[in-house]
Amino acid sequence: MRIVLSTFGTFGDVNPLIALALELKRRGHRPSLAVPEMFRAKIEPLGINFFPVRPNQDQTDKRLVALIYDKKKGTEYGLREFLFPALRQSYEDLLAAVEADGGADLLMTGELAYAGPIVAEKTGIPWASYVLAPFSFFSAYDPPVLPPYPTLARAQIVVPKIGHVVSRFARYVTRRWPEPVYELRRELGLESGENPIFDAKHSEQLVLALFSRMLGEPQPDWPTNTLISGFVFYDVDAGNADLPTALESFLSAGPPPIVFTLGSAAVLDAGDFYEQSAEAARLLNLRAVLLVGNDPDNIPRAPVRDNICIAKYASFSRLFPRASVIVHQGGVGTTAQALRAGKPMVVMPYSHDQPDNARRVRRLGVAKVVQRKNYTAERAARMITGLLSNPRYAGRAIEIREEMAAEDGLNTACDALEKLIRR
Repeated sequence: MRIVLSTFGTFGDVNPLIALALELKRRGHRPSLAVPEMFRAKIEPLGINFFPVRPNQDQTDKRLVALIYDKKKGTEYGLREFLFPALRQSYEDLLAAVEADGGADLLMTGELAYAGPIVAEKTGIPWASYVLAPFSFFSAYDPPVLPPYPTLARAQIVVPKIGHVVSRFARYVTRRWPEPVYELRRELGLESGENPIFDAKHSEQLVLALFSRMLGEPQPDWPTNTLISGFVFYDVDAGNADLPTALESFLSAGPPPIVFTLGSAAVLDAGDFYEQSAEAARLLNLRAVLLVGNDPDNIPRAPVRDNICIAKYASFSRLFPRASVIVHQGGVGTTAQALRAGKPMVVMPYSHDQPDNARRVRRLGVAKVVQRKNYTAERAARMITGLLSNPRYAGRAIEIREEMAAEDGLNTACDALEKLIRR
C-alpha cells in the first residue's frame, strides 16, 4: 500500500516519520514523506520517496528560530507569519503527493500540517493524525503549561478545576489565528469545520499518540480514537549512526560526562548557553560534552579544558546512555531519548511543548527545571550536583527506562496504520 506521511517542524518532528516509513517499507508498503525541502538530504539516501511541501524551512535562519521559539509570541508567529500565509501552497503540494503514482491508500499528518485534514476531506482518502507530546491535546483534565502563562499551570495546585479555564482561555486567545484555514476551506467548497488549532487536527479515524504513558495517560477529553503507542525513535544521520571519532575516543577515556545539548532547532538560538555550560563543568571539575550544532558562535570563546569535548552532532541513542546527566531544552525528542537512556536531567525549556515536557519529567522525579533567563554556570552546577548526589534521581530514571522498554512504539503504530487501511 502507498502511504503518505507529512508534517512540519524540526528533525524532532520528522524523525519519528522516518522511523515509521522505514518500518512500513520493511513490511512491503510504499511510504512517502511529504515534508519541507530541507529534509530531503536526510530522507532520499534511505530509499524513501520524497515530496517537498511548502513553506520551506531554512535550518540556518537564526532570526526565524529566535522568533518562533520566543516564549511569549513564538507559537503565534510560527502559525500566523510562517505556516498560515503559505497554506494554499502547502495544500497544493500535499495534494500532489497524495495523488502521485496512482494515488495513496493512506495519509498521516502531524498537527502542524494544517493542509492535511483539508486534503483528506477533499479526496476522501483514509486519514490518520499523530501528536508527539501530551501538550498537543490541550486537555482540561491534564492542563498543559502555556509558555506565555506558566502561572496558570501552577494555579492548578490550588484550584483543581483550573484546567477547564486554561482550555477556554487558550481558545479565546487564539480565536482569530486560523482564519486563513477557514478561508481556504470556503474557497474549496468546504464548511468551516472545527477549530484547526485544537480539534480539526485530530483525525476521526485514528489519532496516534507517539509518546510514552510515562509522560501522559489518556484523559476524558482526548479524541476517542486515540492510541498511545509509545515513543518512536530515530536519530540516524542519513543512515550513519556512528559517533564522531573524537567523541568516541573522549567517551572511552574516562567516566561518563555531563551532556549539554539544545536539540536540532533551539541550538540556533543558544545565547550564552554553551559558555555557561562550559563554566559549569569547570566549576564542578567534571567531564562534559557540548553538542554545539553548526553555528560557530556556539563554541565557547575561552579555551576549554581537556575534560570538555565539543562536537557538532551526535546520535542521542548512542551518546546519552554513556552520560551521567543530560542538560537540554525539553524538546520531546530529546526528552524521550534521555528517558530511554535512564539518565537524570536538567531541563531549560524555550517554548511550545517544552515547558510542559519539563514539568512532566520533573513530576516523574528524574529532572530539575531552570528557566532560560535564570540559566547560569553557578545555578547549573548546583542543579547537577543535586542530581548526582541524590541517588533517588538516578534510581527513578532507571525505573522509567525499564518501564519504557516494555513499550514498542514503532510496531504498535505501524500495526494501527495497517489496521486502519484494512478497515
